[in-house]
Amino acid sequence: MKMQINGNAVEACSGEFFNIVNPATGELVDRVPKGTENDASMAVEAASSAFNGWASISPQQRAGILYRAVGIVRQRKDELAVLLTREQGKPLAEAKNEIEGFAHVLEYYCGLASSFHGDFVPVPQNGYAFTVKKPLGICAAIIPWNMPALIMAWKIGPALISGNTFVLKPASNTPLTNLTLASILSEAGLPPGVLNIVTGSGEVVGESLVKSSKVKKISFTGEARTGKRVAELAAGGMKRVTLELGGSDPMLVCDDAKLEDAVLGALRGRFYNCGQTCTAVKRLFVFESVAEEFIKKLEAGIRNLRVGNGMHENSDMGPLNNRRQWKYIRELVADVEEKDEGRIVTGGRVPESSACSKGYFFEPTLVVDVLRESRLLKEEVFGPVLPVVRVKNLDEAIEEANNTCYGLGASIWTKNLDNARKGCEQLNAGIIWLNQHLKVAPEVPFGGTRQSGIGRENGPDSLSEYLDLKTVMLKI
Repeated sequence: MKMQINGNAVEACSGEFFNIVNPATGELVDRVPKGTENDASMAVEAASSAFNGWASISPQQRAGILYRAVGIVRQRKDELAVLLTREQGKPLAEAKNEIEGFAHVLEYYCGLASSFHGDFVPVPQNGYAFTVKKPLGICAAIIPWNMPALIMAWKIGPALISGNTFVLKPASNTPLTNLTLASILSEAGLPPGVLNIVTGSGEVVGESLVKSSKVKKISFTGEARTGKRVAELAAGGMKRVTLELGGSDPMLVCDDAKLEDAVLGALRGRFYNCGQTCTAVKRLFVFESVAEEFIKKLEAGIRNLRVGNGMHENSDMGPLNNRRQWKYIRELVADVEEKDEGRIVTGGRVPESSACSKGYFFEPTLVVDVLRESRLLKEEVFGPVLPVVRVKNLDEAIEEANNTCYGLGASIWTKNLDNARKGCEQLNAGIIWLNQHLKVAPEVPFGGTRQSGIGRENGPDSLSEYLDLKTVMLKI
């Protein structure tokens, strides 16, 4: 598999490669070039050459090409899901869901093809005015390894349908599905140079894209520290920036909640994708009056989760994606045990099964009565560890939930409308779920507050992130 520039597969100028390894087995899946600054520049030039042609056709024509790609993706969903599982590690069912998510997001933006038009405004003192919306030009994105197909769609969907050309830098350890999806878009009729993918490191390829004077917009999803670096570099060129920087999402379980539903929500919300999701449940606050019953049900559910190779149909949870994350989670749990900052109810170890001996597996872990100073509550824990804290009431739950530098998502589980209203008003988060968690539909805006980022993705408003607005004053 090679990087794609101008619709063509090319080797990196350096002649060096990344090995893409299956996180469940340690086996080599493929290798991709380590892109250079020159490769990034070539991709930007290809996008620049393609821009006028792509921007000049109608949004409906652009939608037609993307619709064809959606059809091919759905036809090849099983094949794409296998590739995604092999490079990322998630269970095959989750991989199929993500590929369908890619198709659904592009389909949604195709449906908006007729929606981004200007307005006609009477101005009695000066005649009339009208506004015109134009694509920005060359846009670029840097995406992570946890949901590579879905997040690719979040970036390219609004950009391409609104007439921009694009350069994408995928994560170095999960680029294969992105490259294959780009090939499908080319097969569907996307002109050469409209979408370019450059594999390489963030320090080299990523920074080159952010610094390029020809790139007008940068969209980044990843950790906060890197996001701040992206914002710093982009400021020099006055580029538009969208940053989705993760979070430490709280889940609040009130005493009137339907506990069975809340337990299922916690299981899926924490352990989906091995806990490697920006909006995963990372801190759980449960009212004392129902805590014992809730924890007992939650423990039983966690013990029933089957850990194994994502290619096996009976696996509910695959491995962590890479050694760095695996090592971090192991150290984090060991730290909790050594400092006596919580009680591990179940999990907390590397599975002993021989089927898990060669991969980055870790048991789904439940830690209760976690102390407030624990790293489990202070850091963004990207892995299958769920800390539970007992609280007296909703006021305490909201106070504890807001005690973080992040503000991406939060959920409240209650049948009481007053509790629901109070949670929605007072929880500091970009998205609030009521009696559900984790679901992010392309139809609604998604993004965070505080250290969770800047800007919004998805929904009709996301198109404005990729369009320039020009006002024309007219007097006849």
